[in-house]
Amino acid sequence: MTDFTIGRLSSATGVKIETIRYYEKIGIMPNPPRSSGKQRIYSPTHLARLNFIKRSRDLGFGLDAVRSMLGLNDETPSCGDVHALTTEHLAEVRQKIADLKRLERTLSEITKECARGDTPDCPIIDALSI
Repeated sequence: MTDFTIGRLSSATGVKIETIRYYEKIGIMPNPPRSSGKQRIYSPTHLARLNFIKRSRDLGFGLDAVRSMLGLNDETPSCGDVHALTTEHLAEVRQKIADLKRLERTLSEITKECARGDTPDCPIIDALSI
């Protein structure tokens, strides 16, 4: 059998049913045909599309970027267009990593100052109050 119900599509991709319906509502997933009983019937093409969306989202791409990569905005993007989106996203990821490293250093420094005692004086609270 090459067709999928929404439950099987959800199981095959790890995407929740509600999310699949949302993707259909916003137009990132095409609406599937329905059976005579009004049940959604998904094809392998839907499966491939949903896997692409899920993987893109797992990598942190926003829905607008996914929409662009799928060619849903204006026209099918070129490899250069997709490269530009990916390069921009990579810069954002690198900035987040740098921010997290600064956060880690700060938290490490202020936790070293803590005596972990029963006194009301706490250097962590003092550091966060600045």
